[in-house]
Amino acid sequence: MSSLDAKKISRDGSKRHAVLVASGIFLSRLTGLIRERVFAHYFGNSDAAGAFKAAFKIPNVLQNMFGEGVLSASFIPVYAKLLAQKDETEARKTAGAVAGLLLLTTSILVLIGVVATPLLIDVIAPGFKGETRALTIRLVRILFPSAGLLVCSAWCLGVLNSHRKFFLSYSAPVVWNAAMILTMWVWGRRYAQFPLAETLAWGAVVGSGLQVVVQLPTVLRLMRGLRLSIGYQAENVKTVVRNFFPVFVGRGVVQISAYVDTVLASLLSPAAVAALAYAQILYTLPVSLFGMSISAAELPHMSGTLGEESEVAAALRRRLGSGLHQIALFVVPSVAAFLFLGDVIVAGIFRTGQFNQRDVIYVWGILAGATVGLLASTLARLYSSTYYALRDTRTPLRFAVIRVVLTTVLGLFFAFPLPHWLGIDPRWGAAGLTISAGIASWVEFTLLRRTLNRRIGRTGLSVAYASKLWIAALLAAAAGWALHRHFIHRSPVAQAFIVLGPYGLIYFGAAMALGVGEVRTILRRFVSGV
Repeated sequence: MSSLDAKKISRDGSKRHAVLVASGIFLSRLTGLIRERVFAHYFGNSDAAGAFKAAFKIPNVLQNMFGEGVLSASFIPVYAKLLAQKDETEARKTAGAVAGLLLLTTSILVLIGVVATPLLIDVIAPGFKGETRALTIRLVRILFPSAGLLVCSAWCLGVLNSHRKFFLSYSAPVVWNAAMILTMWVWGRRYAQFPLAETLAWGAVVGSGLQVVVQLPTVLRLMRGLRLSIGYQAENVKTVVRNFFPVFVGRGVVQISAYVDTVLASLLSPAAVAALAYAQILYTLPVSLFGMSISAAELPHMSGTLGEESEVAAALRRRLGSGLHQIALFVVPSVAAFLFLGDVIVAGIFRTGQFNQRDVIYVWGILAGATVGLLASTLARLYSSTYYALRDTRTPLRFAVIRVVLTTVLGLFFAFPLPHWLGIDPRWGAAGLTISAGIASWVEFTLLRRTLNRRIGRTGLSVAYASKLWIAALLAAAAGWALHRHFIHRSPVAQAFIVLGPYGLIYFGAAMALGVGEVRTILRRFVSGV
């Protein structure tokens, strides 16, 4: 087999893996959207909704700091390389040690978190008072064990991804979402909002446990058994730990940014916290479906690249370039849809029960603010994965710190004095938070790209390619807006189907007419069944 044939097979394999990741994420996100629609039906944009959303963020610091992102950067490159070298015994020992250390650490932190919950509430949601604050404390204490279980699920994901078993790992959250949906469906009509929120928190804990259970049998079969340990003397475990801490700190920095948004939103109102969370569900969807799927599929391949430095650099450039084109193909129309047709999207998903048209407009405004940095934050994920494949976790950390500092400074300005100066309702300061994060994302992306280009050569999207995508997206948005105005009296769900279906078809048709080759590739893969 020639080297060109090998490269083609490798690229085709990574594309198939990206499709599997995207399919798994799509299912989990679809059930997540259903979960949020049911949540909106019973809670709307109420104080109970704000309390649950704020409480949900606090224990998630464990999941986000110890979970998928950190393990992808520290554990997968080492474990995947051992598998590539056919050293399964050492790979199994390394995975067992990492699992043991994670279980010990997260158990201690869960216990501390449950005890220290009132202090956390005062720091994270200082604007909450009275019963809303008391409810948030109760919810956090229930949800903390859920975060610990989700960290275990992330370890399973790391093992499965390294063995190229992508679909199961990314579709596992379906059972977690299903548990929460079932909880609201069974008790939603029986309980008022505050007690229902507590019941839903218990449903989330049960769902977290089920998410681990559905992955564990396959993980144990692939590893041919598991022996837990807390020893870190082995060189490979030391490498994981060394790589872990810079990414851990980086994720901590990112979490600080997310919690700054929650703090500032809580000073506006509990409704602002809930609306920000609803918008986040939507604007993180393309990040997960396209940025995460492609980055997750590419990381094991990049990490297993062997050869001279120039050969590795060339391989990384090819993979990065292909991934960037795929991401932009889907994220650019997402930006245009959120900006121009966001009310259709928000109403189609959330407008039911307690969630009214005023809430739709509010969430749309916050979502529109998030479009500022959506493309940059999604592309940055693939750049960060490339650094991780190079065993460099410190450079993304430095740039994450810069982004968080900039987000905080701009957020304070956009959320409070700017609405006052413009003479608009202070509640729109929540949209200022997403705008500030978007500006900071572009700064981070620019720094990641410039620094990586110095190491492996020129990378990035061409102006011509990006221009074609934007032209196609704007043409589709114009057609979608016209359909929206014509069918404005239809139900929100009907409008969403009538407007968004043609929007997607027009976008891809226009992109193909403009010569975007990736569209034809996708169509061929769809017709052939991948």
